[in-house]
Amino acid sequence: MIKFMFICHGNICRSTMAEFVMKDLVRRVGLADKFIINSSATSREEIGSDIYLK
Repeated sequence: MIKFMFICHGNICRSTMAEFVMKDLVRRVGLADKFIINSSATSREEIGSDIYLK
């Protein structure tokens, strides 16, 4: 099993996007069952915030 953890400050944009892009990539090549892919934040500061649309 291969594990990926994408991390950014608030886990409301960059790391979550990276998580879902990677999940889609491994699914497309038929390897989804070989990976555990997640995302996380380094801070609790952004809990409840919407994604940044700048």
